[in-house]
Amino acid sequence: MPVSIDEFESGDLPDGPTVPEQVIVYLYTHRDTAFTRSEIATAIDGDPNTVGTALTRLKERDLVRHRGQYWALAEDEQRVAAAYDLHSVSVRLDEADAGIDSEEWDAVAPDRPHPSEQPSNEDG
Repeated sequence: MPVSIDEFESGDLPDGPTVPEQVIVYLYTHRDTAFTRSEIATAIDGDPNTVGTALTRLKERDLVRHRGQYWALAEDEQRVAAAYDLHSVSVRLDEADAGIDSEEWDAVAPDRPHPSEQPSNEDG
C-alpha cells in the first residue's frame, strides 16, 4: 500500500502486521488448502514479489511447505504456533523497552570475552 511522501518523510508510517505475519495467518485460517503465490498476494493485498520472498523465508524456517507452484502451512502446526508466539513476545518486549540500542550495549560491554569464549586448557 503506497504512502504519501509526507508520511514517508515524517516517519509516520502505517503500522500493521508484516507480510510474513499476514501470510502465516492467511495460511493458518485456510490450512486445508494450498495456494499459489499470486493467490496469497491477492488475498492479503500484498505485492506478489514481497509475498514470494516471505514464503521462501518461511519455508527456510519450516513454517510453510511448497510443492510445484503451491504453498501451504507446515504440517507441524505446533511449530508454527510456537514461532508466532515467540515473534509476538519479541515485538511486545521491543515495544516495552524500545529495543536494544547497539551503541549503548557496546559501551557497557566488558572488554574481555565471556568465560565460555575463553580457550580451555584442553585446547592448547
